[in-house]
Amino acid sequence: MSVNAISNYKIDNRKGFAEFKTVNNRITSFEHSQNKKDEQQERHLSTKGIFLTTFLGVATALAIISKRQGFSLNPKDIANSKVKDWAIFRIYNKKHPEQKVLEFEEPEILTMAAGSVAGGLVGGALFDDKKHFKSKLRESVNQMLGNVIVPVACVGGASRIYDKYRDKILNIVPQIKYSTNNRFVNKLTTKLSPEKLNMVNNLLTGTVKYTNKFLKVIPPSGITIAALTTGILAGNRVSNFINEKVFHKKVERKIHSTDFAPHVDDLSMAISLMADKSALSSVISRTIPAFLCVPGIEVGTHR
Repeated sequence: MSVNAISNYKIDNRKGFAEFKTVNNRITSFEHSQNKKDEQQERHLSTKGIFLTTFLGVATALAIISKRQGFSLNPKDIANSKVKDWAIFRIYNKKHPEQKVLEFEEPEILTMAAGSVAGGLVGGALFDDKKHFKSKLRESVNQMLGNVIVPVACVGGASRIYDKYRDKILNIVPQIKYSTNNRFVNKLTTKLSPEKLNMVNNLLTGTVKYTNKFLKVIPPSGITIAALTTGILAGNRVSNFINEKVFHKKVERKIHSTDFAPHVDDLSMAISLMADKSALSSVISRTIPAFLCVPGIEVGTHR
C-alpha cells in the first residue's frame, strides 16, 4: 500500500469518527428533548389534577359557609331557583335590603383558604412525584400562615380600628364646597342662557359631589393597603421562621405576585368601609373563591 493510500485511510477514519460522533450527539439530543417533553406533559397532567382537587376543596368550604349563612344545599331547591338567586351569585340589592346575601369576613376567608390549601396538598400527593411532598408541606405553611392568616388578621384589625375612629378620621379629610350662586362661575357665564347656566351648575355640582366621595375613600383605602402590605411582609417572615424550626431547613422564600391573589376580599372590604353594603362590593366579593384557589394550586405544584 502506498503512503498516499495510508494517509487517505487515516483521514477517512477520522472523518468516520466525526460522523459517528455527530450522529451520536443527535441521538442524545433527541432523547433529552423527548424526556423533557414527556416530563412537561406529565407535569401538565398533574397540574390539571391539582387544579381539580383545589377547586373541590374551595367548593366544599363554600358549601359549608353557604349552609351556615342559611342557604339551602338541597339539589332540588337549587335546581328550582334562578342562577342569580344562588348563594354565590346573589348580589346585594338596595331595593330589597331584606334579601339574604352571602358575606365573606375573616372566618369565611380562612375556611376557604384552608379548603384550597388542603385540596392542593391532596392533589400534589396524588398526581405529582412523591419526592416533592415535603416541599409542598413547607409551601402550605407559607400560603396558609404567611399569605392568609397573618395578612387577613392585620387587615381585619385595621378595619376595626378604622370603624372605631371613623368619624374622627373622615373629619380630617378636606371637602370641596360649591354653590350655584358662586360669583366666580356666574362672572364667567354671564353671556350664557339660563338653560346653559343651569347645565354648567349641574355639571360642577356633580363633579364636586363625586370628588368629595373619592376623597372619603382615600383614608380607608390607604389603611387597607398599609395593613395588607404589613401583613404579607410579616406573614412571610413568620412562615419562613416556622418552616425553619419545624423542617430544620433554612427557608428564604421571596414574596411572589401570586401571594396577593387571596386578598381581593380586602378591596371589597375597603369599599364596604365607605358604604356598609353595596352592589359593587358584593360583585367584587364574589370573585374571592376563585382567587383563593391560587394558594392551593401553588401548594400542589410546588417543587
